[in-house]
Amino acid sequence: MKRRINQLLQAVMFVTLISITTFSCKPKIKDTDIEAKIHANAALSNLTASVKDGVVTLSGEVKDDAEKSTVETAVKGIEGVKQVVNNCTVAPPPPPPAPPVIAADDPLTKGITDALKDFPKVKATAAEGVITVTGETTKAEWKKIKMALDALHPKKVIANELKIK
Repeated sequence: MKRRINQLLQAVMFVTLISITTFSCKPKIKDTDIEAKIHANAALSNLTASVKDGVVTLSGEVKDDAEKSTVETAVKGIEGVKQVVNNCTVAPPPPPPAPPVIAADDPLTKGITDALKDFPKVKATAAEGVITVTGETTKAEWKKIKMALDALHPKKVIANELKIK
């Protein structure tokens, strides 16, 4: 009976020794192999990865937090990776589009067009807030035109080239 127990004990020790030897002989994944797998992944191509003892340190810029998380998950899935240090930064959002530039004279020009619609022989332009009037009109019409142009609040109204009949 003692002999039987010794044989059983020897068999258990033998199986344990074989198991330990088998599992400890498993080839260790090299850091360079991990780096090669990272560089082979197109989704990780814009990032820098360094590997030391199975710990991967990622750096670079990603478009958002979701991509940062996806990248980390992808690296964790590589055989031999023990830990991931994700130093990736999220790109700042693009600046808002510039508001359309409206020249200071645009509202004035529109007002001039409205004011002169009933006076086809009179023309006027706006530049730097000054209205220059040209053409031909009567004294009574000029009073109406002048009141309409003054209501636009220009810096001044110049009518040197306007002929009044």
